[in-house]
Amino acid sequence: MLNENELLYRLALREADGVGGVLFRHLISHIGSAEEIFKTPKSRLLKIPGLGPNTLKKLNDPQSLLTIAEKNLKLCQKNNVDIISFSDENYPARLKNLYDAPAILFTKGGGTLDFGRSIGIVGTRKATNYGKDVTEAIIEALKPYNVSIISGLAYGIDIAAHKAAMKHELQTIAVMAGGIGMIYPAAHRKYAEQITADGLLLSENKYDLVPVAPQFVARNRIIAGLSDIVIVVESAKRGGGLITAEYGNNYHREVFAVPGDVGNPYSEGPNNLIKENKARIYTSVDDMVESLNWLPGESTEPVKKAIDLDLSTFSEDESKVITLLRQKGAYPIDEISFETNIRLNKLASLLLNLEFQDLVRALPGKKFELR
Repeated sequence: MLNENELLYRLALREADGVGGVLFRHLISHIGSAEEIFKTPKSRLLKIPGLGPNTLKKLNDPQSLLTIAEKNLKLCQKNNVDIISFSDENYPARLKNLYDAPAILFTKGGGTLDFGRSIGIVGTRKATNYGKDVTEAIIEALKPYNVSIISGLAYGIDIAAHKAAMKHELQTIAVMAGGIGMIYPAAHRKYAEQITADGLLLSENKYDLVPVAPQFVARNRIIAGLSDIVIVVESAKRGGGLITAEYGNNYHREVFAVPGDVGNPYSEGPNNLIKENKARIYTSVDDMVESLNWLPGESTEPVKKAIDLDLSTFSEDESKVITLLRQKGAYPIDEISFETNIRLNKLASLLLNLEFQDLVRALPGKKFELR
């Protein structure tokens, strides 16, 4: 864990205009710590790619940012909000490998981010009875699989998912667009309090931030990133649920959509996802659990077996993959392709061959690990 001084400087860095998760990690990688970034001469900072003049000006005058950070830290401490930086051991593995992962997470509640299985359930704020009933049925059927339910605390499908998860005693995580101290919508404050009993409220923004439109879009990527499966229950032709589905596809998550009546405007979004092959059609929970080879009551933690292989018996590409997986553990297929310089179509065949040899196993989210 970070010491409080470094944490304070990271909170300050997070508030600098133009510093998102990518640049945040890039800066710390170059300089070593957030505190040192604020003390680094302008001439050296100018050599770092991605730093614009407005951001640089803020970094050379950190007092206003530190004032904001100090207030945020005190509010979090007073209200039992945990702060997790991307370099902390308890930063969720599902997010860590994403190129646009949040630099800092704020969480509140008795739940955990170290869960075994997860499904993001999203949809319109103007949910029909059909959409609410389908959401309830999905979650009830998922109870034997020990799944964490991820959603966004909004009206409609989101809150139906959270309420159903609590009813069926599954952990639920509400990913918020604003700060944890700014429950939105305010009408859901009582549900937010209930969620914290066994689940979590989660945000990437400071405690008292009032959400605006861009933060709702950014929130959707976290829902997708935390999920093994994203399912869109109802949505108009354009909506936040479709943005979450797009992120899910970009992150190589399984994406499903619930089909609906042709004449229903809130079925248009899911129907289009299915028509355009951007989501698989949902007909039952079996569709989803079979796609990830889940079994009821199965351990949510993959069993790791130590292996001692003679790499000389494998091809050069196979050796590259085995060596990488030894170093990284569970790793996404696109990252394996990038780091080994093996084309995806060739890599998929190679991994399948290693699976047949019982050396590699496929995991949710198109990840692979050594057995």
